[in-house]
Amino acid sequence: MKTTILYAHPWEGSYNHAILEKLQQRLAAEGTEYQLIDLNKEHFDPVFSAKDLALFSKGETTDPLVRQYQKILGETSELFIIAPTWWYEFPAIIKGFFDKVMLKNIAYDDSGISLKGLFTNIKTTTIINTGTAPKWYLKYVKGNYVKTVFIKGTLKDIGIKNVKWKYIDLNKASEDKRKQFLAQV
Repeated sequence: MKTTILYAHPWEGSYNHAILEKLQQRLAAEGTEYQLIDLNKEHFDPVFSAKDLALFSKGETTDPLVRQYQKILGETSELFIIAPTWWYEFPAIIKGFFDKVMLKNIAYDDSGISLKGLFTNIKTTTIINTGTAPKWYLKYVKGNYVKTVFIKGTLKDIGIKNVKWKYIDLNKASEDKRKQFLAQV
């Protein structure tokens, strides 16, 4: 089993990219084999086509990247998700990734009373998330999208249970705080 990084930020000058580079350096120094899914660099299309929607209920797709990502996730035991917060949640490309990749009979089984997650091979997941609002504001004022919808909803329904969420408010973080956060990656 491998470590996989799911990365979603289009600009290489971003703090998210600095997080990605730091994580890659750490994994390489540890001798950890990893796979990178860079959604923007790989030109992943997060929008369902009519053909894909027609196949959705069968758990099928016409998108070769979707099959490639499903294979990668099937070989993953540790997952890192690096993405910014835009309008209190992840960018659309992350939502589209989960919409299109997490298909029936690949990510979940819906033949019982409730969904049964099939990505139980992913033993730990760490979400490393940046934004420009305090974490308390996201949690208590804006509904805590990452925890309530993404972690307790989407990830749980596809079999991913052991999830940590690390967040940094880039508006409040001094240069020292940013360096400390990177050091903890």
